Amino acid sequence: MNPGCLSRVVLDRIADKWTALIIYVLAGGTHRYAVLQREIGGISQKMLTQTLRSLERDGLVQRKVHPVVPPKVEYSLTPLGRTLIEPLKAICSWSEKHLPQLQANRTRARNAEGALTTAAG
Repeated sequence: MNPGCLSRVVLDRIADKWTALIIYVLAGGTHRYAVLQREIGGISQKMLTQTLRSLERDGLVQRKVHPVVPPKVEYSLTPLGRTLIEPLKAICSWSEKHLPQLQANRTRARNAEGALTTAAG
């Protein structure tokens, strides 16, 4: 893959951990900022804001500001953003199906590394 290929930019965006989680939460419908932060858990305010701005810039998320006091801001997926729901569901399904195997492989690798460290010591 060419380092200058634009598909890398797209893959970086949609493969990002926070992007995937935001898309997953917004697949359930429109949410306010605080709800997104609570539902995602573990994301800083700065990271959530940056990721939402990037998703909005890419046309995947729509930000709607309601003219009330205090301002009410809601986020939802655009039609383009909704096209990511099925591929992300497929990745989640794959992850759930193969998680035991992945965990077993990690344990085996960790044990092998421990054995090498012990033998070298």
